[in-house]
Amino acid sequence: MKKTILIIWMFCFVTFCLPVRETRAQNSEIGACVGTTFYLGELNPTRLFAQPHLAGGIVYRYNLSPRWAIKANFLFGKVSGSDATSNGGYERNLSFVSPITEFSTVAELNFLKLYNMVGYNHFAPYIFAGVSIFSFIPMAQYKDGTLYELQSLGTEGQGLEGMPKKYSLTHFAIPFGIGFRFNIGRYVSLGAEWGIRYTFTDYIDDVGGRYYDNDLLREQRGDIIADMADRTPELFDKEGNALPLHQAGEQRGNSTTHDIYSFAGAFLTIKFGNNDRTCELKQPRKRH
Repeated sequence: MKKTILIIWMFCFVTFCLPVRETRAQNSEIGACVGTTFYLGELNPTRLFAQPHLAGGIVYRYNLSPRWAIKANFLFGKVSGSDATSNGGYERNLSFVSPITEFSTVAELNFLKLYNMVGYNHFAPYIFAGVSIFSFIPMAQYKDGTLYELQSLGTEGQGLEGMPKKYSLTHFAIPFGIGFRFNIGRYVSLGAEWGIRYTFTDYIDDVGGRYYDNDLLREQRGDIIADMADRTPELFDKEGNALPLHQAGEQRGNSTTHDIYSFAGAFLTIKFGNNDRTCELKQPRKRH
């Protein structure tokens, strides 16, 4: 599903981008955005907008022309997921919550030429794509209610002899999506957008590989880490018996896919610089 969304979107972006040629422009905007975030991964494989969280940030846009703009975002949000609420059908009893901090730069392509002068078009849907860098810290509650940072625990044996090192908490992503903008007079712009972030990590949820030998993990790192690595004994069968631990080497996550997170929201920006002109450097002729 994730790869299909990315391929379809990139096809649309290239199709609409190639024929476009516009004159250079100068027009800056700065403002704020607010919306919601959610995640897709092992602990929420398919449900869009599952476990949404409040998010917001700062937006800067530089309009190159009535068709093109470059935008920088600084976003703050949170994502979470749980086997208990996902439709994946896994009996792992795993869950997580993680703050997300993102800085991104994207190119926007308007489907219609967008102006901020009376008598010209003030509305345009658009698509965007770019690159971002983001940080995350997956956490989960232990059975006593204490919240632990999962990356530092090495729940899949990371950092032990013969195992990979602990994964990085900072990664790159490809943001892409759709939106619309509406100019109010010369100085104000309102809009909304929905963007997907295709990441280059499978550990936003701390789930990506196989189960490590739980006895060895308990011996080398203690009871808490071993308990957090395999939480199936917290579940019970119909007879009231605790479910058994997974065997070492059993699949814990899907290492062939990367996690995704998304931001959907609204923004308001204020224009400054060359305010006596349209989005084009050269002012269009008036209609008669």
